[in-house]
Amino acid sequence: MKYYENIKLKNNMVCIIRNATITDAKGVLENTKIIREETDFLLSYPDEINFSIEEKEEFLENKENSSCEIQICSVVNDRIVGLAGISAVGLKEKVKHRAELGISIEKEYYGLGIGTALTKACIDCAKTAGYRQLELEVVAENKNAIALYKKFGFKESGRNPRGFYSRYTGWQELISMLLELD
Repeated sequence: MKYYENIKLKNNMVCIIRNATITDAKGVLENTKIIREETDFLLSYPDEINFSIEEKEEFLENKENSSCEIQICSVVNDRIVGLAGISAVGLKEKVKHRAELGISIEKEYYGLGIGTALTKACIDCAKTAGYRQLELEVVAENKNAIALYKKFGFKESGRNPRGFYSRYTGWQELISMLLELD
């Protein structure tokens, strides 16, 4: 799946929101590690990121050639500063209407409009792919992300009080949210 948009950030810098391609593999891996060092709200830690460049290239090529999944990057000054994507929940008839959304942004770029642009891009791509529901899980303490998702109409659909077990803080509650697209 393909996507491309130029946006002006709140600090007047230009940000390109586009699908990540095979040539972005190194930048995607670097960004992934940076973000995981900056927050405890994501699924994995930096030391758990063990993709090779070749594996990431294959992953990105598959996403780019997919009609129903995408990996999107946000690029400022020729550097990837955020990632987002949609992935199918499954291919079976009963779940093929559902996709999962994930977003991460480097802290230096919080509050500039990148999260809004990435969320909008993923919603647009999910609609284009024919999904009828977009889903995500978010750590309950991540108030900024929850506010962003609510702004787009995501609604809470459940909670898991022991969703994550953090090395640093112990149990983290996960909130399941969904957006109906039809």
